[in-house]
Amino acid sequence: MQQVGQDWLVLRLTDAPLPLGITLALQFSPMLVLGAWAGLVADRVDKRRLLLAANTVAAALALVLGVLTATGTVRLWMVYALALLLGCVTAFDMPARQAFVSEMVGPDRVANAVGLNSASFNTARVLGPAAAGALIAMVGIAPAFFINAVSYLAMIGGLLAMDPDRLYRRPAEERGRGQIRAGVRYVWATPVLRSTVLLVAVVGMFGLNYRVALPLLARFAFDGGPGAYGALAAIMAAGSVVGALAVARRARPSRLLLVGSVAAFGVLSFAAAAAPDILVEAAVLFPIGAASLAFVATANSTVQLASDPEKRGRVMSLFGLVLLGTSLPSGLLSGWLAGQFGPRSILLLSGVSCVLAAAVFSLRRGWRAAAEGPARPRGAPRGSPGRYRPRRTAGSGGGWPGDGLRPTRNSSGAADR
Repeated sequence: MQQVGQDWLVLRLTDAPLPLGITLALQFSPMLVLGAWAGLVADRVDKRRLLLAANTVAAALALVLGVLTATGTVRLWMVYALALLLGCVTAFDMPARQAFVSEMVGPDRVANAVGLNSASFNTARVLGPAAAGALIAMVGIAPAFFINAVSYLAMIGGLLAMDPDRLYRRPAEERGRGQIRAGVRYVWATPVLRSTVLLVAVVGMFGLNYRVALPLLARFAFDGGPGAYGALAAIMAAGSVVGALAVARRARPSRLLLVGSVAAFGVLSFAAAAAPDILVEAAVLFPIGAASLAFVATANSTVQLASDPEKRGRVMSLFGLVLLGTSLPSGLLSGWLAGQFGPRSILLLSGVSCVLAAAVFSLRRGWRAAAEGPARPRGAPRGSPGRYRPRRTAGSGGGWPGDGLRPTRNSSGAADR
C-alpha cells in the first residue's frame, strides 16, 4: 500500500514520469553506498535486534509521510527525502533479514523457507495494491501510509515473541580490518556466487523495472487511475505468489530454473510491451510476476546455500546491493525512456536485457546446480552440520560463471570439515 500511495502521490504532484524514476532511485541508492558495510554490521550484531530497530524506524517514516499528505503540506522534495531515509533503513534491513532466514530454520530448509517467505510477502502484495487503489480512489492517499505504519506492529511483535535460544545462530564476526573487502573477494572467488550475483545485477538494472512501468502504463498508456494501477500491481503480485510457491516446493535451487525464469521473464516482457489494452496487459502480468519471483527466490536461495555462515551477512548485502542498488540507474533510465518514448519502451528494455542475459549465462559451461549446501561427513549423525567449500573442477579454466561448489574429500573419502 505504501508503494502504490507513494507512486501515485508523485504522479499527482508532478504528472510526469521522470520524478517517479527519481523517487525510486533515491529509495534504493543507499544500498549502493551502505550495502556492503550494512552486511558487515549484520554479521557482527544480533540480527533480530537489528531488524527490530529497522522496522521501528520504517514505521515512523510511513507515519510522517501520512501526516504530511493528510495535512496537505507535502511537497515533492519531502517525498524525495523520506524515500532516501527509507532507503537507508532498507540498506540495513535487507541483509539482516535475508541472513536471518537461515538462523530461523537451519541450513537444510533454507530453499523452502525462502520460497515460503516470498509467497507470504507476495500474498500481501496481491492484497495491498488492490486495497490501496480502491482506498485512494475513495478517500485519498494518506490512509495508505497510515495503514502501512500500523502494519509494522505485526513484524515488531513477531520478532519480540521469538525465543532467541531456539535460533540457529553462529558466533558473531569479530572486528578486524578489511572485512568488507574480504567479503567481496570471497564472492568473486566462489564461482557459483560470482555468476549468480552478476546475473542478478544485469536483470536488476535493466529487467526488474516494473515499479516504474506499471503506474506509467496505467496513467499514460491506458488512461486509468489509481484503481487501474492497483489492479495491475495486484495481478502481477498474484503471479509472484505462484512463482514463490513453485520455488518453495524444490529442495534445492537449480540452474535450469534460474536461467529458464530469466528467459521467460524477458519473452513475456515483449508481450507486455505489445499489449493493446489493459485486459491483455493484466493477463500477461500474471506469468511475468511468476517468472520474476521464481528468478529472485532461486537466486536468493542459491546465494545463501553457497555462502559460509560466517560471511552470509556480507554476501547477502552484496546480493541486495545488486538487486536493489541497481534501482538507482534503473529508475533514472526507465523514467527518461518513458519521457522520451513512452512507458512501453521500459518493457522492451526489460525483454531485450533478460533474453540476452539468459542466453549468455546458459552458454557458459561448468556452472553446477546451485550450491548443494551443507553436507554431513560420513558416519556423522543426521542433522549434524557440515560445510562445502569452493574448489575448481578440472577443465574449468577458471572462466565465468565458474565451476560451482562440490565437497572436497580427504584420502579416507570423508568430506572435509
